[in-house]
Amino acid sequence: MSLYDTKDQVVLVDSADTDLGTMEKMEAHQKGLMHRAVSILIFNTKGEWLLHQRAQEKYHAGGLWTNACCTHPYLGESYESAAERRMMEEMGMKIDRERLVHLFDFTYKVELDNGLTEHEYDRVFAYLTDAEPMPNAEEVMAWKHLRHEALVAEITSQPERYTPWFRIIFEKTLPHLDKVRASSSEKH
Repeated sequence: MSLYDTKDQVVLVDSADTDLGTMEKMEAHQKGLMHRAVSILIFNTKGEWLLHQRAQEKYHAGGLWTNACCTHPYLGESYESAAERRMMEEMGMKIDRERLVHLFDFTYKVELDNGLTEHEYDRVFAYLTDAEPMPNAEEVMAWKHLRHEALVAEITSQPERYTPWFRIIFEKTLPHLDKVRASSSEKH
């Protein structure tokens, strides 16, 4: 089976990221089964976060703000390759997987707005670029750069405007912001 034969599949895993097989994406979300995911945080050289607002038509969390990009790796696809692929598909941005900074992995389970459950083993990467996105309108309805302080204020005052996974990622990223800054000075 090739990578492209599995694009509507997710890779089921346990809490140690052990591959347990694949399942059709919607079925996995209906059953709330843990599967692999990738989240990419994009920062510019001013230290601003790149956020996007999910297209209203997305199968869940439509219209909510979130990190630059998320995806499910295909069977046999590395986390880094999935990040590189999806940044182009979703945000129209070419990234160099060698410059991805792995921040952390975590698991979470949240019930979504339409009877689906997101239960993911999520690998979170940061990436520094001043490139502007050219998003796919089927995926993204708006985007913006936001200073850290402004993002803290927005998430605190209006958490319902953000995806549940991004609110978790945001909190977990705070102790890693120095790692992001250090990697940007090493690579530029």
